[in-house]
Amino acid sequence: MSPSPGAVLVLAHVRDRAAVTVARALRRHGWRVGAGTPRVSGGFVGASRAVSATHVVPRVRGTLEEFVRVVTAVVEAGGYDLVVGAGDDWMAALSHVADRLPVPVAAPPPEVVERALDKLGLTEDAHAVGLDAPRTWLPGEDADLAGVPLPVVVKSRTHWRPGTTRRHRVEAEVCGDLDALAGQLARIRAHGDDPVLQVPVRGRLGALVGVMHQGRLLGRVQQVAPRLWPTPHGASARAVTVPVDPELARLSEELLRRIGWVGLVELQFLTGKDGTPRLIDLNGRPFGSVALAEGARPGLLDAWVRGALDRPVPPLPDGRVGVRYQWLVGDLRRARTERRGGLVRDVGDSLRWSVGARHSLVRLDDPGPVAHLLTARLRPDDPDPETTAPADVVEVDALAS
Repeated sequence: MSPSPGAVLVLAHVRDRAAVTVARALRRHGWRVGAGTPRVSGGFVGASRAVSATHVVPRVRGTLEEFVRVVTAVVEAGGYDLVVGAGDDWMAALSHVADRLPVPVAAPPPEVVERALDKLGLTEDAHAVGLDAPRTWLPGEDADLAGVPLPVVVKSRTHWRPGTTRRHRVEAEVCGDLDALAGQLARIRAHGDDPVLQVPVRGRLGALVGVMHQGRLLGRVQQVAPRLWPTPHGASARAVTVPVDPELARLSEELLRRIGWVGLVELQFLTGKDGTPRLIDLNGRPFGSVALAEGARPGLLDAWVRGALDRPVPPLPDGRVGVRYQWLVGDLRRARTERRGGLVRDVGDSLRWSVGARHSLVRLDDPGPVAHLLTARLRPDDPDPETTAPADVVEVDALAS
């Protein structure tokens, strides 16, 4: 048996589906995987057979002193070679404290992360390289909202910034009247964020995924999402891979070079009836449908962590076309709401789609994450270090890998 390539610590929130895919994929390629979450249970990822140990790690809040202390202790005690953040906040925080940790992190430098996560700056960079993107602008604090064209999308300009103390981000909302607009602006500002306004785009959600390495986007996977949850402006409840659009890939690669991005990336687009993809977001960390990208291009996540450790990255051709993905819980919730052809028919269609699809949680050979989901309400005494005492290093043996 070939020796293990090393050990990776994955930091995630307890209900992070993407972290489960990361752990499974890395374990399949020989890595030893540990999970760090804010709760003793370890959440979805901690319940996976791919994880050899779980650790309690505080959320990335305030000065990050406690976060750095705990992660350093976990890394040294667990013998980890790399730290990965499964979420914008974890990833961005790791980028900002990388020079204070004893091992590398799978994130670009902080100035690159800030630029990539800035919704306004991302739109400007997209336009600069020839990618279409919805008009995006900053509303003035005292501006007359009567002049804002409605409906309008209201987003936080960034999902995380140094010094953040709030627990949850404010999700984007489509506002159709002035009262809703004023309320959403107030919520975002009360959260300590800057709001941006964006012209709504109607179209099908799609994405281009890959690993940016030495200025090239490797292992490219392009996908479209025929079903979303929450509907109609949510994440992919279903998705399928399609042939890579060479012009879209060329411009996307140019955008990523302009930003300075390295590592795993998902660029999200909405494509309307005119056939033009419009960039709406950049995910620089594991995303909800990453199980589809890894299924279509096996080895993508292994290449990501190898690149983060400055190790040779194997050739990564484009992913296979026609690979399907489903977020089963999201798709069933969508069916309950949309009822396409009636509730029974839509639920039946969701169950048929699940057969042969890649899933973020459901795996017969790794039932722990689904079991954790189904029994979550039965664990009322699972302590959260954000609301109790400061976290120390807590290690819990996981299921055998």
